[in-house]
Parts: sequence; structure tokens; C-alpha cells
Amino acid sequence: MSRTKRGRGMAASWYGIARTATIDRAGAWAEIDDGGTGKVVTGVTEIGEGILTVLAQIAADEMGIKPQDITIGDNDTSRSPEAAHAGATRQTYMIGNSVALASREARTVLFEEIADHWQVPIEQITAFNGEIWANNSNLKINMKEAVEICKGRGVVPVGSASFTAHGTGLDPVTGAGRPWQAYVFGSQVAEVEVDTWTGEVQVLGIWAAHDVGRAINPRGVEGQIEGGIVQGLGQALMEEYITEKGHTITHGFAKYILPTSLDIPQINSVIVEDPDPKSPLRAKGIGEPALVPTAPAIMNAIYDAIGIRIKSLPATPEKILHALKNHVPGREDLAQSVKIDRRDSSLQRESSFENKSRVNHQKEEIL
Repeated sequence: MSRTKRGRGMAASWYGIARTATIDRAGAWAEIDDGGTGKVVTGVTEIGEGILTVLAQIAADEMGIKPQDITIGDNDTSRSPEAAHAGATRQTYMIGNSVALASREARTVLFEEIADHWQVPIEQITAFNGEIWANNSNLKINMKEAVEICKGRGVVPVGSASFTAHGTGLDPVTGAGRPWQAYVFGSQVAEVEVDTWTGEVQVLGIWAAHDVGRAINPRGVEGQIEGGIVQGLGQALMEEYITEKGHTITHGFAKYILPTSLDIPQINSVIVEDPDPKSPLRAKGIGEPALVPTAPAIMNAIYDAIGIRIKSLPATPEKILHALKNHVPGREDLAQSVKIDRRDSSLQRESSFENKSRVNHQKEEIL
């Protein structure tokens, strides 16, 4: 009998985006400033997920200037539009859309003035990478000159916008509602190797495919997927929070184990772009969703390797050794068979009840 056993497991997930208790919303201001640069103000919170980079890309794309020429301004919520919290995978979806709409408004103001200055239809005006021109003509200037012309005509190319989610929030009494604004889906496959002598599990590789809508920053999306997988790996195998009489006994990282670079397997990410039709950006999001299927995929891979279900997280070496020591061959199959028999029996009872109700109803109609 081989000391090590390998297995593969798969898990799939769905995840709802944005706040649920109330209707979600976010606002932003945008301006194409002197020098042809862009400025955006919104109460966004950067917590390491790369949202400032994404917002700069969004504003630059809408305004027609370079991302490095965009400044994301003061995010003090007492001096900037409301953007709400960083969570629920909502930053790109909610704040990104508000920034896009505000930037479009600022661009429209500029285009209207330049079109009138050149005496051409506004539909002919295009801007990209810091330059603005009229199609089917020789009219072309840089964005700095365009702003000077606009302000010289007494107009500041500024825009403001808010984006309100199309959900309904939750009823405070019944809890019913349509709270989420969009749904993302994901699937992951994990391959593991289990040492049956020590109970240790090594994750050899993870393959992850996630729907994010339009991927505004693909490299950032990959980073979010990889970060979520690392967190899921810790949840599956290491991170165990233990209390005793109300006191934490796994305090400190000597007892509360986190994954290190030596624990991270090869991660293969696939970005699936299924645009959201209700989002101006067609983007959805990726953050927490990448974490959801990792632990189930790893646990299924462990089952595939040793034929025993570990039914509590994390799957520590002690739990695996205990399961191997106390394993009764065929128990898993028997438990599954009993579960199927109970389900079939329940379905039969429901069918019988429905038939009786139908007969009684027919009798009442005859009488």
C-alpha cells in the first residue's frame, strides 16, 4: 500500500454582488483638468484590492486620456460623494459605474464645446490617449489645447453622476427581496497528495475559472483569484480558531497557522467574461467569490484520495489520521445509500400526500 495517495476534487459556486439590507448606491465627480489631465473624486476605500488602478483605467477610457494622467482625489467622505464600504465585491460594480458615468458627462461637455468650436457634428468627435480629433477631417489637437478652448469659452468640462443598483433591498419584516445586483459564477478543481502516515495534505495544483463580467484589469482579476484561493487553502487545511471557556487559545501565528509561500500550489486562472447587461461598464466583480469554491474542492480531493469524508474545517493532519484510524470500509457508501433511501422515502410520502389531497378535492367537488 502506497504511503501517499493523490486525488482530485471539484466545486462550483455562485455569488451575489453588492449590499443586501438596503438599496446600494455610489456617486462620483469627474473633471478634465488643465493640462489635459483627469481628476476623479469619490469616497472610495482602497484596501489592497487595486480599486484605485481600476478607477483610473475606467476614467481614462471614458475621457480619452492616459491612465497615468488620472488622479483619484480626496476620498474623505465628508468632502466627497458617497461610495459606501469596501466589501460585498461591489467596488468595481458600484463605484466603477458611477465614475464611468461622471467621466462620460465631463467628456460630453468637452466634446460639445469642441464640436461647436470646429463647426462639426458632435458625433464626429473622438478622444483617445490624450488627443482629440474630428473624424473625416484634418482637425486634431491634444487634450491640453482642448481644455484651454473649452475654458476659454467659459465652460469647465466637469461631470457628476450616481449609480443606483437595480435591486430592491430586504423587507425589514419578512426578509424577502431581490437584494443582489449581479451574480458571478466560478468553478475550481484541486489536486492533492495525502500522506497517510502523517496526515499531511499537500495541494499540488488548483485550476480556477471565474465569471467576472468585463475584465477591466485582467492582471488584477488574476491577482484577486489567486489571493482568494490562498485564503481558501488556509481555511481548508490550516486556520483553526479555538476557544476554551470564552477565551481564545489559538492566539498568535504560532498556533493560528496561515499559508506561506511554501504552501501555495501552481494556480491556473481562467477569466470568463459574461457581461452584465444592467451595468454601464458590463463589469461584475471578483473578490470574495474566488474564495468560495476553494475549500470544497480541496475537501473533495481529499475524499477522492483516501475515500473518507472530513466533515469539519480545517482538515488538519490530526483529523485525517483519526479518520484513517477509525475508518470502517464501506461506511461512506452505506451512509450515502441510507441518505438516498431516506430521500426516496420522503418523495414517496410527498407523492402519496399529494394523491390523497387530489382525491379528497375531487370528492368535495362531487359533493
